Amino acid sequence: MAREHVIGRVGDLPEGHHRVVRAANRELGVFNIRGSFHALPNLCPHQRGPLCEGGVSGTIDYGPHTDWKLAWIWEGEVVTCPWHSLEFHIPTGQCVAFNDIRLRTYEVRVAEGELRVVI
Repeated sequence: MAREHVIGRVGDLPEGHHRVVRAANRELGVFNIRGSFHALPNLCPHQRGPLCEGGVSGTIDYGPHTDWKLAWIWEGEVVTCPWHSLEFHIPTGQCVAFNDIRLRTYEVRVAEGELRVVI
């Protein structure tokens, strides 16, 4: 059965910032994207690097849907693994480069000024 784990106060994680926390014997990255909170495992599937210690930005997209022009997408929603630069879309856990790789995402709730992750 899933439980809520307090991981900090809302004011500890300003918009556009992230940090690594421990909850239920897991290390997670918690992100504040425009006031919406998201959590991912701090573990890159490539070589088990500390994914959520990487930088957050957007990414480049290209294809028929962009009229074959480079397009900057997902500003502030992509974390890049500091070891080998594999990128993941934070809200969905989807790997940007490989469609068949998706990380588990964890629900983050706000209650009484606290951030609580559901595990």
